[in-house]
Amino acid sequence: MNEHGTNERDANELGLSERAVHARSTTGAGMTGRPVRVLYWFTQPTPYAVARFNAAVERPELDFHAVFSHVREPDRSWDVDESAWKFPASYLGRIKVPVKELRRLRPDVFALEYDRWNLALGAILGFATARRVAFRVLPNFDAWSTRTWWRELGKKVLFKAVDGAKVPGPDGAALAVRYGLPPERTAVVTQSIDVAHYGRGRALTAAERRRRREAQGLSGCVFLYVGRVWAGKGLDELFTAYRRVRAARDDISLLIVGDGVDYARYFDQESATAGVTFAGFVQPAELPEWYAICDVLVFPTHGDPNGLVVEEALAAGLPVIVSDAAGDIRARVPQSVGRVFPVGDADALAQAMDALAEPALRESIGGRGPDWVAWKNDERYAEDLARFARDLVASPRRRTIHRAACAALGRLLAWSGR
Repeated sequence: MNEHGTNERDANELGLSERAVHARSTTGAGMTGRPVRVLYWFTQPTPYAVARFNAAVERPELDFHAVFSHVREPDRSWDVDESAWKFPASYLGRIKVPVKELRRLRPDVFALEYDRWNLALGAILGFATARRVAFRVLPNFDAWSTRTWWRELGKKVLFKAVDGAKVPGPDGAALAVRYGLPPERTAVVTQSIDVAHYGRGRALTAAERRRRREAQGLSGCVFLYVGRVWAGKGLDELFTAYRRVRAARDDISLLIVGDGVDYARYFDQESATAGVTFAGFVQPAELPEWYAICDVLVFPTHGDPNGLVVEEALAAGLPVIVSDAAGDIRARVPQSVGRVFPVGDADALAQAMDALAEPALRESIGGRGPDWVAWKNDERYAEDLARFARDLVASPRRRTIHRAACAALGRLLAWSGR
């Protein structure tokens, strides 16, 4: 038994990991000298989430657990390798609400999203079982959202009950405040990438880069799109802009990396266009090599909450062209590392592509990207998350009529489900 009176049996009963037991005896972080127990509910184990959670579980201030709704949504193709997970996690069963996990862990902080019916139900149960409930709030755009009066009403109720929100920047914070969360209850948590991983492509030799470009039929300034092949990502404007620039100069190419519901349609329409290559889906482990053979990332989305391919490309040394319909994008992409154009404006996109097709401009700003995003690594995410969790449990719980009503309903649901 250690000085805090915690033996192995007690730790097992508490559900603490070995690292958390050690932290409990060596740090005063969290409450009463123990780590803050966090249950993070995420839809699926995306590569971004897994890397961040692996970093989070290393923080001695946190006793971190994850739960996922399912392995992978139907329109996603990345590999899921559970052997690489360092954090304890589980998948939900037929009922897509983490009732068992909430009862077993009784977390200090229950973190989740809020924009689906099962997430809303989970939040209500969280108000009855967790010490604090926090939302992950990303910016959203009407082009990607289906707004109904009952969904908007539900959000306003939940945001007047929740204890806090983790946001990527001012756009996410503004959304949370709009629905009823006091601004002081929002905190910025870095949207991270594996900076070192995406920077590896810069080590590709000139000869190897040339060989790989030739193998793909690419030449001149190669514009790159990475993401879902779906009209909502702005691909109609991308192909329109590319054809306009290509009509005036033949020293450009366009590489499309990804798959999606509109892949067959765009392939049929554009694969014969001069300089256009479709590579299909590429696993994240292999993406640095594809960034390395290209020159400029183009991301013309109609409404991305974030779009971390922007940071990936910057880490790889590419300048970026991105629409203004990505979260906090003007803060993320200053003129020194890329260009931001009005969403849906193919003319503006073509102008930006034509400008960056010139080697002098492209090379002058492309080299600044790695330094600009160097701090956006997974360790920074884990540091921010730990700070957010500590601050949240140190703050008083929301005391609103909405919180009281949600907690009462949560207790009723938890009791009826026994």
